[in-house]
Amino acid sequence: MSILRPFKGIRPTPELAERVAALPYDVMTSKEAREEVKGNPYSFLHVDRGEIDLPEGTDEHDGAVYLKAAENLNNMIEKGIFIQDKSPFLYIYRLTMEGRSQTGIVGCASIDEYLKNKIKKHENTLREKEIDRIKHVDTCNANTGPIFLTYSDKKDINKTVDEWTGSHSPVYDFVSDDKIGHTVWVIDSQAVIDTLVAEFSHINALYIADGHHRNASAVRVGVMRRNAKPGYTGEEEFNFYLSVFFPKSQLKILDYNRVVKDLNGLTEKEFLDRVSKTFKLEEYKGEGNLRPVEPLTYGMYLNKKWYLLKADGIDTTDPVKSLDVSILQNHLLSPVLGIKDPRFDKRIDFVGGIRGLGELEKRVDSGECAVAFSMYPTSIEQLMNVADNGLIMPPKSTWFEPKLRSGLFIHKLDD
Repeated sequence: MSILRPFKGIRPTPELAERVAALPYDVMTSKEAREEVKGNPYSFLHVDRGEIDLPEGTDEHDGAVYLKAAENLNNMIEKGIFIQDKSPFLYIYRLTMEGRSQTGIVGCASIDEYLKNKIKKHENTLREKEIDRIKHVDTCNANTGPIFLTYSDKKDINKTVDEWTGSHSPVYDFVSDDKIGHTVWVIDSQAVIDTLVAEFSHINALYIADGHHRNASAVRVGVMRRNAKPGYTGEEEFNFYLSVFFPKSQLKILDYNRVVKDLNGLTEKEFLDRVSKTFKLEEYKGEGNLRPVEPLTYGMYLNKKWYLLKADGIDTTDPVKSLDVSILQNHLLSPVLGIKDPRFDKRIDFVGGIRGLGELEKRVDSGECAVAFSMYPTSIEQLMNVADNGLIMPPKSTWFEPKLRSGLFIHKLDD
């Protein structure tokens, strides 16, 4: 079973929702966040990145940053920028990008389900990033950024959601600066809430699509609070954390491309010869850049030319080793370019598909990088298969779009 729990959401007033909503804290630098909030005192970045309201140069992990974040959140609540619903509700959050929509249910997931691996992960987390969000959640006494979860479609859930959105007016409906539509409904019917909770109890597993660090941190804070309260019942709010649950059929994973700064001491000819020993290689004669249209194929941009690479004679039965990102890493980036661990090697960088393949050409043509690789996107089925087998994907395997906005829903860890 899977647990979906309603909560007393803290939400921006309808007239301020568009100005409050902000991209996740981890998709921009502190400097970019300072620029983003200029002229907008309502931006949720004042909560997610408290250092932007402290002197420039303040360490992002200084204790004062978390205290400032909590202060900003409490001030926004006191000023009426946020209101809290009187009863536990569920919410519906629809994002629309380039004519495609994905509609999720906003509620709380259970830390016990995560600890029992019924909420499945596919990425490792970095301890320092976990500590940052642990301090943020604990000091703010709230989950401020929703976790992006997915599940195998259930017709009854889809029907219930469609019926509600088709018969009720949204509380928020706006288009953000990046052309993403954001529409939110409040489910305030106890009967419908009970129906959805019951329907989710028939789902065998949930999967983290995006937000592994936020998820791990929310769970760790919950465990910390349990340890501080030995007589806890399991029903306290800290036993649950803010999530948006999307059916897998509605999700889109974009390519997550690679650029490398040098050819590891090889000449261009030597490099191409080494690559052709493992991949079928041919110069691309088409117009424009090369976007792979099927698995096990890659575009490679080198010296103002695109090449098509096809994986040849490589075992594709292992859930992780068969991923396109794994094949490129294990059979080209590591043995040919000497990039053994892409998590720490400064010679490699990753470019999300939302930026387009023109960004790859730009990085190479400028001389910043020597070679770029365009990838075929990892599928949601591959993600689930890896998670079901208790395995971990290589870093930077998935790029989900559109991104959930922070600030539209806040879950307090106590009542």
